[in-house]
Amino acid sequence: MPGYSTEDIHNLALVGQGGAGKTLLVEALLHQAGAIKTPGTIERGNTVCDFDPEEKEHQHSLASAVASFDYQKRLINLIDTPGYPDFLGQAYAALEAVETAAIVIDAQSGIDTVTHRMMERAGEEHLCRLIIVNKIDAENIDLTRLLAQIRELFGSECLPINLPANGGQSVVDCFFNPNGDSDILSVTDAHTEIVDQVVEVDEELMALYLEHGEVSPEQLHEPFEEALRNGHLIPICFTSARSGAGIPELLEVIVKLMPNPHEGNPHVFLRETDGQQDEFVAEHNPDKHVLAHVFKVTTDPFIGKMGIFRIHQGTVRSDSQLYIGDARKPFKAGHLYRLMGKETVEIDHALPGEICAVAKVDEIHFDAVLHDSQEDGGVCLRPMLFPQPMHGLAIETGHHVDDQKISRALAMLSAEDPSFQVEHSPATNETVVRGLGELHLRIVLEKMKNRYNVEVATRPPRIAYRETIRATAEGHHRHKKQTGGAGQFGEVHLRVEPLARGEGFVFIDEVVGGAIPGQFIPAVEKGVRQAMEQGFLAGYPLHDIKVAVCDGKHHSVDSKEVAFVAAGKKAFQEAVEKAKPVLLEPVVKIDITVPEAAMGDVSGDLPGRRGRISSTDSLMGGLLSIKGEVPMAEISDYQTFLKSATGGQGTYSVEFSHYEEVPANIQKTIISEHQAANKH
Repeated sequence: MPGYSTEDIHNLALVGQGGAGKTLLVEALLHQAGAIKTPGTIERGNTVCDFDPEEKEHQHSLASAVASFDYQKRLINLIDTPGYPDFLGQAYAALEAVETAAIVIDAQSGIDTVTHRMMERAGEEHLCRLIIVNKIDAENIDLTRLLAQIRELFGSECLPINLPANGGQSVVDCFFNPNGDSDILSVTDAHTEIVDQVVEVDEELMALYLEHGEVSPEQLHEPFEEALRNGHLIPICFTSARSGAGIPELLEVIVKLMPNPHEGNPHVFLRETDGQQDEFVAEHNPDKHVLAHVFKVTTDPFIGKMGIFRIHQGTVRSDSQLYIGDARKPFKAGHLYRLMGKETVEIDHALPGEICAVAKVDEIHFDAVLHDSQEDGGVCLRPMLFPQPMHGLAIETGHHVDDQKISRALAMLSAEDPSFQVEHSPATNETVVRGLGELHLRIVLEKMKNRYNVEVATRPPRIAYRETIRATAEGHHRHKKQTGGAGQFGEVHLRVEPLARGEGFVFIDEVVGGAIPGQFIPAVEKGVRQAMEQGFLAGYPLHDIKVAVCDGKHHSVDSKEVAFVAAGKKAFQEAVEKAKPVLLEPVVKIDITVPEAAMGDVSGDLPGRRGRISSTDSLMGGLLSIKGEVPMAEISDYQTFLKSATGGQGTYSVEFSHYEEVPANIQKTIISEHQAANKH
């Protein structure tokens, strides 16, 4: 590829609903630009961006992929992102690397919740936005109605920059050369409307326009970019990736009208100084020190870990010494790559605005800032909020499975995906993987098998119940053991009291007169803590308890630490039995987004799950937000229910709220199950 300046670069992320044709749109653009000879197809599994075995098998994008190519001496970086809700973390991450979010809408299926979410997120990230209506040559579509819906839902600033013609077999330009007839609107009216919108951001140009009645596209360029930056204009393009209709025109829009890194809104960095985080923006200056952000990490059996990053400042060279975050030891970039799906093209340097990759750097990780100055060790990109992974599976391993191998596979997969988490729950003593949905975790398990030759059994994770007490009580135990030699003796009197939720554990020594020597008090606490971890009712840890050691006895010869550990444990258990023990369960805040038509089913379901609805609010586009609280134990199958009730259009998120008492009938069942399990 030829050399480029930052002004020659255009970075776009193709985002939006699954099945809208983003991957095929990339193929069509690559073919039109001459980067590939023949467009690939989903059915043949030979597209540039869907190259993973799992993507070919499922025929859906499951991760973001970068395709870099040259067109009219411009470097265009397209990031193809998945559109299914289970993989939106990858789409969100891609927004960190671009100036423009291209929201692709399926002309057949229309606007769905993912489209809403990506439009909103791109706006929140202050990105320029471009709407691409794909599949304009499909049967049984109403593009006039769809255009009206787009403007109703996303605002009057959404204006067509070209329009479909000849039954969707071509498009006509409404901006550069507004001549011809379209299928749905007057080309002249569309041109006038977009010019009217653009000149509103430039008073001098508006005066000129009002005086002469027309301005040239060249005069409109800077105000056009300004309108894109502040969200005053969201252009709409029409295409058919399969037939190629509108693809040449879309390329022209990208290189002539979409912002280069200098023209887009800058990404905000944070620098920590004296405990304070100050915001600043990087300068797209190739001569300044390097600041780059890793927005994607992949692992490959042949080239190892690869970090894909966007350069925001400075020049990265193949011999650059770069630091990762706060690391004090630099790494040498070595081989620097541009990406075309899974293929790599080695380059010797990259400028601000470029997207490139380095390989075989084990320390590199998602969201890392790469820099060449130790003074920038405290710099990070402004944090991005990702969907909270709440769908969980507990992993069960057999004795024949290498736990170290499983841990390595999980670590590699979690490094690639910001919405996949691995956690070990001390409360339930199990390893739990969490993702955004059932499909998300199913794909993770497939990757474990295909890439790392690891298979595991899974089951629903145990709920992290807790135990506590509701009353004050006392306990006593004397531990005495004589076996012919030195004996064991320790006697403990203690008192337990309930604490407020969340206060944890308090241990107090109230012993007077040396009844228990001071060196044995920690042993008593150790015994109490052991009993708290083991639980009393159903094997769950005890919380929110105050324990006071009141009295006891010791023996000058036979008293030992082990004796007071045992005495403390037994005395505590006796006290808890008298203190009205009870089970607690985690309760989460739930925020559900559904189409209005599904409100009755969804709001009627929550009370059956022991949930409480706190509010119901209308959102843009015929959607509703239902907020409330529900016990965690009642939503293990909630995604399946919501998918069925809303036809796949519903989404939800949960956040831990508090613990509260388990109803008596459910508590009885949990205790009985625990006792039955312990008999075996």
